[in-house]
Amino acid sequence: MSVSKCTRLSGALVKELLDSVDSVLFDCDGVIWRGDQAVPGAPQVINLLKEHGKKVFFVTNNSSKTRKMYADKMSKLGFNVNEEEVFGTAYCLAMYLRTVCKLQGKVYLIGGNAMRQELEAVGIQQTGVGPDHISGSQADWANVSLDPEVKAVVVGFDEHFSYMKLNRALQYLTQQGCLFVGTNRDTRLPLEGGKAVPGTGCLLQAVETAAQHQAQTVGKPNHFMYDCVASQYGVERDRCLMVGDRLDTDILLGSNCGLKTLLTLTGVSTVADAEAHQKSGCPERQGMVPDYYVESIADLLPALQG
Repeated sequence: MSVSKCTRLSGALVKELLDSVDSVLFDCDGVIWRGDQAVPGAPQVINLLKEHGKKVFFVTNNSSKTRKMYADKMSKLGFNVNEEEVFGTAYCLAMYLRTVCKLQGKVYLIGGNAMRQELEAVGIQQTGVGPDHISGSQADWANVSLDPEVKAVVVGFDEHFSYMKLNRALQYLTQQGCLFVGTNRDTRLPLEGGKAVPGTGCLLQAVETAAQHQAQTVGKPNHFMYDCVASQYGVERDRCLMVGDRLDTDILLGSNCGLKTLLTLTGVSTVADAEAHQKSGCPERQGMVPDYYVESIADLLPALQG
């Protein structure tokens, strides 16, 4: 398929693209749903892709839900999905610690219950979930009690993030050999109406600044998320399509892994954003230029129904 980058996907090109892939990876928020509402036509697209024999997977940087929680939400919205097809950062981080790091010991977890559940599901115990209130003086903080079994500090989304959690993470990370892993670097979580709240990336940067040490991350655009899917399901790079709404995570993941990429305009990024990257002349920014774009993934419906 020899077309220029950032091409509008329409007409015969849709079928040509779908015929060239066996697997499709979808981001979730801004792609197949917005908030608690499915993007119109999205359930039909997912279900028809499966009927056409395509493998479909869901890759999300949101660490606040388990795979089962995502699958339950999708089922309620009309998607034909099972939890094994969902790859969130809570699950991928647990797999990273178990399979790549081969962690022996507990983790100090800056994160929520979903991360705790995914870690425990692979046999990793944690400490840290919930509020950690401050007390005492600075000397007390520097000598805060630590669990001797903790061998890694893990950072995901944590609504209870606090100075004491930041301090405790620093004290663990001053210990020799303590691993440091984050779910993702998204700094803002976009909401309806143009609003946004701070994302996990803000928390991770705070810990990195305190520790003077950079974390390894497992979420998009890091290739580990794709590796997780590919190793379990035999996905072939040159027969796989990544569909997302963010150039700096979804499309860059696809580029980093040698996948075909499709930007949908129902979420964060715009065609103007993509064209600015394309015209920049900067090699790093070229990875954020999608092969194709659509107004919505519902634009794939005619080719699937035909």
